[in-house]
Amino acid sequence: MGKVVIRVDHVGVKFLMSSQKVDNLKEFIIKKLNRQIDYKSFWALKDVTFSVEEGDRVGILGLNGAGKSTLLKVISGVLKATEGSVITKGRLAPLLELGAGFDMQYTGAENIYLYGAVLGYSKDFIKEKFQEIVDFSELGEFINVPVKNYSSGMKTRLGFSIATVVEPQILILDEVFAVGDAKFRKKSEKKVKAMFKQGVTVLFVSHNIEQVKSICNKAILLEKGTIVAQGDVDDVCKIYEKKVK
Repeated sequence: MGKVVIRVDHVGVKFLMSSQKVDNLKEFIIKKLNRQIDYKSFWALKDVTFSVEEGDRVGILGLNGAGKSTLLKVISGVLKATEGSVITKGRLAPLLELGAGFDMQYTGAENIYLYGAVLGYSKDFIKEKFQEIVDFSELGEFINVPVKNYSSGMKTRLGFSIATVVEPQILILDEVFAVGDAKFRKKSEKKVKAMFKQGVTVLFVSHNIEQVKSICNKAILLEKGTIVAQGDVDDVCKIYEKKVK
């Protein structure tokens, strides 16, 4: 048994969904005041338990709505579990909704410090790595332009460049290779694979089974928020492929 760096213990996440369609905020407030809005609870994850050992690369598979992204958000600390607990040991770099933490009014340069702080990096560390981040993002002069004027690809490139500037012990990837143009995708894939060589622990969500097989040694299959299979990557991929057909 290796050292356990992620322990997910009986985790459940419950969301409340309004059962009525409300067209605007005014209508929502009126209906809420008149208690005309019913909420249905919905479990995005239920009783999820597993552990990940140091150096493991775990693929998380499942159809849309299976709870994959929700699980990564809980492990990253972006979302609080309704029940159960998550323990992580080591520096964590979540590559989730890249650039989701940006302030649109601020420039790219200001967001480097802001997003860096959100990820737990010190101001001195960001200052030291600032040029490296800008160079990797290939934004050039655009770094001094407000982020609201960026394309989604530019935001993703900047988000990726900030999140990967550390040397993390745990890397959390959500469909990360589907981002940016082909040239940047190649560059980001190369950077992530260089991290793999350093023995980083990885949690990886992708719809691309071949990619999961080439990157991961283990896998977890989620279905409607619960784990239906876990273990060796080839075994779990076979089960998943049967379900997809």
